[in-house]
Amino acid sequence: MEYRQLGGSGLKVPVLSFGTGTFGGEGKFFKAWGNTQADEAARLVNLCMDSGINFFDTADVYSQGASEQILGKAMIGLRDKIILSTKATFKMGTDPNDFGSSRFHLIKSCEESLKRLQTDYIDIYHMHGFDGNTPVEETLSALNDLIRAGKVRYIACSNFSGWHLMKSLSVSERYGWSKYVAHQAHYSLLSRELEWELMPLGLDQKVGTIVWSPLSAGRLSGKYRRNQPNPEDARIAQGGGEGPAIPEDFFYNLIDVLDEVAAETEKTVAQVALNWLLQRPTVANIVVGARNEEQLKQNLGAVGWNLSLDQTKKLDTASEKSPIYPYWHQRKNPALNPLPDFYGNKS
Repeated sequence: MEYRQLGGSGLKVPVLSFGTGTFGGEGKFFKAWGNTQADEAARLVNLCMDSGINFFDTADVYSQGASEQILGKAMIGLRDKIILSTKATFKMGTDPNDFGSSRFHLIKSCEESLKRLQTDYIDIYHMHGFDGNTPVEETLSALNDLIRAGKVRYIACSNFSGWHLMKSLSVSERYGWSKYVAHQAHYSLLSRELEWELMPLGLDQKVGTIVWSPLSAGRLSGKYRRNQPNPEDARIAQGGGEGPAIPEDFFYNLIDVLDEVAAETEKTVAQVALNWLLQRPTVANIVVGARNEEQLKQNLGAVGWNLSLDQTKKLDTASEKSPIYPYWHQRKNPALNPLPDFYGNKS
């Protein structure tokens, strides 16, 4: 398994991590992701460990704590070998303070996550979203205190916009507090908006990218084909999809190119889509999920090889979208905005 440094930190992580959003399956939304219970979860965790994936990602909100509980049981006897990531911010109760990134909520959330996970510390603690109601100073001060107390080792964010992240980094620097070392973000061949601002920011500020939904809620799994009914057992059909609708022509044109590259490489469509992500700037890790052992083994086939430059460019072209303002204007002036070829810049 390949390891990469996580942003500007000294922590090295495997390029694949296992996402446990399928653990628990409580509530309509998370049931659509999967319904993995304790015995199957333990098998998946052990298979990951045997395959070199020792990085596990969860969140308090996944099945309202059930995912953390199941992962905690599956980690018994393995904790010192595991890199553990969880998240807080989203609603976990009916009290007005059971939501957000206030000091009150974060300290409570961290303590409750530690109990559910049966551990004394969290390796990477994410803010699951930006809280515009709480001063950034309050959030980062609380996180810094959790690090000083030994309950958290690194902090990261998720689903931030560029100014959310840059303001947070600036505040941490101003007060000498720990900085976000990674941004867990939505990124795939079907959703490349990360490249418009967050990726250049990550390059400039040394913030690593941890990718969530790398197969676009299963759209890039290889199950979807032009002029064929969409699979009824897929996550989207079960109500577990996220993000805006994708134009059919754009989607199926990309699938055609993925099929072509998959045939050339003798890999699956999903493996090609994941490998493409591993070639992108700032990407340190991809969170892969699986409802069963077969899906997990398929995802493992995405590492240990690389797409050729021509194959990468072919996928770049098929997946490129016109950026919104001001990014289209900035790309008209590449001398002022020198960015890698990965961004599809036109000179």
